[in-house]
Amino acid sequence: MLRNRYVTYRDLGWAVMSAWREYLRLKARRLRPAVPYSEETKALRTVSRTRTDLVAARVAATNQLAALLDAHWPGAKEVFADVASPIGVAFLTRYPTSASAANLDVKRMAAFCARHAYSGRRSPEALLERMRNAAGGSTGPVLTRAVREAVLAHVAVLAALNSAIKSLDRSVAGHLADHPDGKVFASFPRSGTINAAQILAEWGDSRDACDGPDAVAALGGLVPVTRSSGKYRGVNFRWACNKRLRVAVTTFADNSRHESLWAADIYRRARASGKDHQHAVRILARAWVRVIWRCWRTGTPYDCALHKGAQEHLAAAAAA
Repeated sequence: MLRNRYVTYRDLGWAVMSAWREYLRLKARRLRPAVPYSEETKALRTVSRTRTDLVAARVAATNQLAALLDAHWPGAKEVFADVASPIGVAFLTRYPTSASAANLDVKRMAAFCARHAYSGRRSPEALLERMRNAAGGSTGPVLTRAVREAVLAHVAVLAALNSAIKSLDRSVAGHLADHPDGKVFASFPRSGTINAAQILAEWGDSRDACDGPDAVAALGGLVPVTRSSGKYRGVNFRWACNKRLRVAVTTFADNSRHESLWAADIYRRARASGKDHQHAVRILARAWVRVIWRCWRTGTPYDCALHKGAQEHLAAAAAA
């Protein structure tokens, strides 16, 4: 029985190899050698992906700290909007438990905010009131000591992640500036340094890797998958794709509609046709891919004055 199964697997392997040889024999003239990415692109991809992973780790660490505070000191979450922000981390380092903040008054809160250059709109009185109006924290010396140790451990992780991400922000900006295509991807409206670097890192710099913008859109999961057989025809979401590229391009597309009238109109028409937000953003992202492709192929930074679609919307807005 085992011998027959082994023979079956071996024969299947030979059949697959034979099929590949036949495919290469018939299609070799249509295939192109894969061109590896340049060192600049590999470097940009390395720092960009590492930063994305660390941001995801910070989100997870923030959620874990928030759950701990919910259980033992809810007031700490109410003081500042984000416990993972530098001032939120500083506050929890100084006041890791409700007992340590028992004697915190307006004067001490004002001094803390001034020492850490707090730029929020809330006064020290309002911050202190938010903390006191929340549910009380855990009591008891043994539990308080345990909560202090747990909170400080989470705070140390968040402080390290914040420092690492800040350092990678500078690295990403430097590698983007040194990349030959960096100015092209940074020229689009609301692209930003980090987002432009993420798009370029996943897009790559091999001009022969894709046949056109539609191939890039498919690689980034911006177009659906159509399956048809006989009378059946189904259009489904594209799961198999470069998900990092999809996130980068859709993030840019969503931001661009707040500055570009052309992008805002494409998004508005997609929503008016019944598409939800995510679907409408993917439609806009696919339209942007065509524009990015043209600029990338020619090495020309984006110029709204040369974008015919954008100029039509600007003229219509001026006439109105």
